[in-house]
Amino acid sequence: MPAALVENSQVICEVWASNLEEEMRKIREIVLSYSYIAMDTEFPGVVVRPIGEFRSSIDYQYQLLRCNVDLLKIIQLGLTFTNEKGEYPSGINTWQFNFKFNLTGYDFGYMVKLLTDSRLPEEEHEFFHILNLFFPSIYDVKYLMKSCKNLKGGLQEVADQLDLQRIGRQHQAGSDSLLTGMAFFRMKEEKMSILAIINNMQQ
Repeated sequence: MPAALVENSQVICEVWASNLEEEMRKIREIVLSYSYIAMDTEFPGVVVRPIGEFRSSIDYQYQLLRCNVDLLKIIQLGLTFTNEKGEYPSGINTWQFNFKFNLTGYDFGYMVKLLTDSRLPEEEHEFFHILNLFFPSIYDVKYLMKSCKNLKGGLQEVADQLDLQRIGRQHQAGSDSLLTGMAFFRMKEEKMSILAIINNMQQ
């Protein structure tokens, strides 16, 4: 299917404990040919802030992330799969994993916590080392927007500006990850200056 286009007939697959193994089997097959993954998480938010002395504002932001990721539990995880051209597999291309709700940069923090089944490391450089093992190439749509003069706002606003149609409900991880993937490849198609940034990020 062409880049940045998804048929309304395609559904976002809801993943629960009952169908987890079956859907993971499908994902293992799809990722061999569709290795570009748009990801979104839904989490409770920021409930604690670290206290003490910090080496820099960057160190403070990481400790803020670490404290909240370690304390809280993810609500939803959305994964959308495309190939290097932004083309989607036929049928289902987005999986929305639903976790038990618990009231008591965060997307990747929660992903690392899920993948390692452990608390985040104390130091930021250790976190990025682990992150790089799982995700050797990362593109941040919010960062890439800087090369597009007229793009601004959150994900939905950017999608509206790019004339992209959302599938599913806003603030659902599956719908958001699908829209993120669509936005990335539409920006890549229409804003050629973004290619220079992408190439620099790959080096």
